[in-house]
Amino acid sequence: MKLYYIPFLILPLALAACSDTTNKDKYGGYGEMTEESLSGASYDNNSYLLAPAPKYHVGSAYKVDDIQYTPMEDMSYNQTGIAGIIPNDLNGTKTTNGEVFNSEQLVATSKVLPLPSIVRVTNLDNGNSAVLRVNNRGPFVNSRIMDVSTAAAKKLGMTGQTKVQVQVLAEQSLAVKNATLGVGGMTAEEPEYRPAPQPQPAATGGTGPYTVQVAAFYSEDSAQALARRISNLGNVRVDNEGGMHKVRVVGLDAPTARRTIDTLRHNEAMSPGLLKDGRWINADSI
Repeated sequence: MKLYYIPFLILPLALAACSDTTNKDKYGGYGEMTEESLSGASYDNNSYLLAPAPKYHVGSAYKVDDIQYTPMEDMSYNQTGIAGIIPNDLNGTKTTNGEVFNSEQLVATSKVLPLPSIVRVTNLDNGNSAVLRVNNRGPFVNSRIMDVSTAAAKKLGMTGQTKVQVQVLAEQSLAVKNATLGVGGMTAEEPEYRPAPQPQPAATGGTGPYTVQVAAFYSEDSAQALARRISNLGNVRVDNEGGMHKVRVVGLDAPTARRTIDTLRHNEAMSPGLLKDGRWINADSI
């Protein structure tokens, strides 16, 4: 199986980015990262972590090598798995959200997280952790959940594939999202809600199988404030799950869920998620 490691939308370039398959089984096609290759990586100036990106990208479900991936906003994301190291020879290539990859920055990839997102990555072998900016899709290898830059690998104490914990930092991720979208007056905790200039979808009586997740907050007050502001979207409630307060429009039929998602995307610059009967599905599947 060929290993692709660049924005998935530019598949013709993927073959050019395939690395040497020496030590493929051990290092996922990238080869071992030596101390020499990690030397010189700098990560003291991290102002870019929360800087606006060229675009905010979530994307629809997609397939690579017949494996489907479903990107979504999930501020409670907390996963454990294997991370690899991005080859330095990808320096200067464009990432999926339009940034330029720099191996000396604390950046990483994900198959499903919004771009950009801010995450805390912990090396479970030595306890080292680092805050990274996720700005590219990949790695398209089932055995890995993330790849990190050389600078991040050095900070984490990685020289090859390593077991890590990846946790989304909700407030920082919302802050960089808002900065990228240029939404004035927003804070990292509480998105501003501006009424759309067109009729909003009406409640369906709470009997439909679809739920639109609008946002997730650590602060219950912020979640309740947003819920009140968007109450005209339908049956809005706040669910407390995994330490997060999730604002959701519940009990929707398919047409109303579709209109709700489109309204939030096009008029409110939000990227809502979608559940059917309590299970996450692709927001563009209806």
